[in-house]
Amino acid sequence: MADYGRELEFGASVEPLADPPDWAVRIVVAADRAGLDLVGIQDHPYQRRFLDTWTLISTLVPVTERVRFFPDVACLPLRPPAMLAKAAASLDVLSGGRVEMGLGAGAFWDAIVAMDGPRRSPAQAVRSVEEAIEVMRLVWSEERSARFEGEIYSLRGMRPGPHPVHEISIWVGAYGPRMLTLIGRHADGWVPSLGNLSPERIPAMQQRIDDAAESGGRRLAQIRRVLNISGRIGEAGDRPLDGPASKWVETLTGLALDLGMDTFIYWPQEDHVRQVELFAHEVAPAVREAVAAERSH
Repeated sequence: MADYGRELEFGASVEPLADPPDWAVRIVVAADRAGLDLVGIQDHPYQRRFLDTWTLISTLVPVTERVRFFPDVACLPLRPPAMLAKAAASLDVLSGGRVEMGLGAGAFWDAIVAMDGPRRSPAQAVRSVEEAIEVMRLVWSEERSARFEGEIYSLRGMRPGPHPVHEISIWVGAYGPRMLTLIGRHADGWVPSLGNLSPERIPAMQQRIDDAAESGGRRLAQIRRVLNISGRIGEAGDRPLDGPASKWVETLTGLALDLGMDTFIYWPQEDHVRQVELFAHEVAPAVREAVAAERSH
């Protein structure tokens, strides 16, 4: 049993497609009206079919009322952390506290280099995330003058501001042991994708995060466990989650109670608006109810 007892949250994953231009708006408005908690926007600046994630989120904030946004996950090699933190704080102010931070060390290195980004070794990638977390928290701090000198990043008397209107969480997308240890020591959450790992691997990965958290004197429930999932609610299909809502409820309840995941971000594979509505109305409430019932025992 690896249930950390956190309140469950549910969200939608959105590709920032440029064509049609209203693609993201339609899905996000549906998620907001249906009562979902979060919207994760993929961040692949080198993808020619995609809009810039931060620019897109800034246009989605005014057409929604309650849903929170996060990059799922931000491409750190192409987004210097001081500016990334400034952008997040700005959107948090404009949205009334509806921005969180998903952070990734980088992938698709040839595409990153093609945009004049750095090519980093695995060790450098881990170090960059660790330093970026510290830099961003300094940018969001009440310090009058922020200073930091790292191997990769530095702040030399930057004056932080504007300050976020709520405490922005930093959730890291990662799979390797060094990154999982970093999450346990420094991050506010873990963001894996079910398509990139089997459920059988999750307990060992959670354990590595937990060991690092405990060695740093942190409570395990401080760390949010966010899982990106995909498939189709309805008829059975080729993907593991494809099937009726009852199958989704059973699977996600098990992922919460047995494997410790507490937040589920759904990326539909078809009929996106309708699938998001089904997820919000037929899956999320039933999972909450099932988990609450089991916890009460």
